[in-house]
Amino acid sequence: MAALDRTGDFALLDSEGQFHQLSRYQHRRAVILMAYSASCQGMDESLAKYQELHEEFAAKGVEFFLIDPQGLERPALQGLNTGLPILQDKGQLVSEALGLSYAGEVRVLNPGRLSLFYKGGVGAELENTLAELLVDSVRNTVESVGAVGCELQFPVRDRHLAKTPDYATEVAPIIIENCVQCHRQWGAGPFAMDKYISLLGWSPMIKEVLLNKRMPPAQVDPDIGHSTTARYIAPDDIQTLVHWINAGGPRGESTVDPLEQLTFNQEEEWLLGEPDFIVSTPVHQVPANGVIDDIYVDMELPFDEDKWIRAVQYQPTANGTLHHLITLVTAPEEDFWGEERESTVATRRFIEGYSPGKAVVSEFSDGSAVFVPKGHKLSMQFQYVGMGADVNNITKIGLYFTDGSKSRKKERLVQAVVAKDFVLPPDQNEIPMTAEYVFTEDVIVTGVRARMNERGKRMKFSVETPDGTVSDILSIPAYNYAWQPHYILEKPVQIAAGSKVRIVGAFDNSVSNPFNPDPTLEVASGTGILDEMFAGYFTYYKDGK
Repeated sequence: MAALDRTGDFALLDSEGQFHQLSRYQHRRAVILMAYSASCQGMDESLAKYQELHEEFAAKGVEFFLIDPQGLERPALQGLNTGLPILQDKGQLVSEALGLSYAGEVRVLNPGRLSLFYKGGVGAELENTLAELLVDSVRNTVESVGAVGCELQFPVRDRHLAKTPDYATEVAPIIIENCVQCHRQWGAGPFAMDKYISLLGWSPMIKEVLLNKRMPPAQVDPDIGHSTTARYIAPDDIQTLVHWINAGGPRGESTVDPLEQLTFNQEEEWLLGEPDFIVSTPVHQVPANGVIDDIYVDMELPFDEDKWIRAVQYQPTANGTLHHLITLVTAPEEDFWGEERESTVATRRFIEGYSPGKAVVSEFSDGSAVFVPKGHKLSMQFQYVGMGADVNNITKIGLYFTDGSKSRKKERLVQAVVAKDFVLPPDQNEIPMTAEYVFTEDVIVTGVRARMNERGKRMKFSVETPDGTVSDILSIPAYNYAWQPHYILEKPVQIAAGSKVRIVGAFDNSVSNPFNPDPTLEVASGTGILDEMFAGYFTYYKDGK
């Protein structure tokens, strides 16, 4: 035995699109994974022994996985029929970090201390280690046994070892494309990536959040649908960043620092020109630290006729502190929550949401528009976070109208599908939830949005046609209450009358949920910030074909 080896946190999707993060298995005694390659000679025998261990120890608090160290695509993994979840390691970075060299190698990990219990093959030593863990899960040594099998190949790692990625031409462009809109002075990110030395100083943190998928925020399953508002980052870009960090983050030979060359306009411009109407919200005073309670604001509109909104743009004066803003068109006596407060279904007039990042204008697709009846108002929900200094924020909302009568417009609506009257028991890691709605008309779905609070775990949107065919629209495998934008679909989905849209997900009210304020509490459903909710929103317009 040797001194305990530390390992970093990591997260991967499995072959079915489920999210797994090492640190989110603190409700289990250990996490065990085996490098799997179907083409390797002797793999069937190793898998059979591994499955026997699974049958013996899974019910005793040990979580079993296979990991694909070859970067295969999901359809190939789904056809393997191993009987165990296979973690997709598309960039091979987790396999690298765990030091896997051969197919059939095993790692037994401590999810609480992010350390290794065992490294080696499937054999008597592994079984003994697991048996010992059931008696004493707090141990300070690691069992290390040599493993043999098919040698794994890491071509990108080897290429980057031979020639480290260049900071100016390879690393900085990835940071500029994916990070700096938030990670800049007075931006939403907690530190600025505004020069090489800053990037180098924060590089251990950057590597950590890339490997455990905390960043980029608002990630979705890349194999289910595609959203123009999700934040994807390609596996090869992550490899470039991590391998550069592993090499010590060399500055390279360029005398020009691309990050220092960046400039940001303090005053955002209206991207479609001057709006037809600008709503200015009240001043909100935001303290230096912490998350303040949601703020609800109703804004009267002065129009003496109906209006149609074809586009909207938000301009907060302190965009680093405004974490999200949601705007609805509501009737005179209606509040922000409207029918959602009591009903499991509600049809709402949702304009658009705001989340930090680069300035964008939401221009509605295919001639659809949000209808604003005369006398209606705007109802808004604001959430702010402290950014290290007391600041004031005013948000300008630029509305762009389109002319014509209601009969000539495709009205853009949102169908809320809500699970009501549930209670989350304490200390439960997996609490499944579902809700559904049947469209009675042909519609085009252009976007989806998920809403849970701190105990939310995941949510997937799907549609079932009248003949029973089910297809997935979008999946959020790792729900994060802090980052849930309106996911605008790159390809709108046609839904025939009689089809059922469904949201399927789960809550985690256990110690393994890093956002859970108290896993010992029983939590009921409701609309308050301390309650829980399970709501999916389908943005659509009627299909007038």
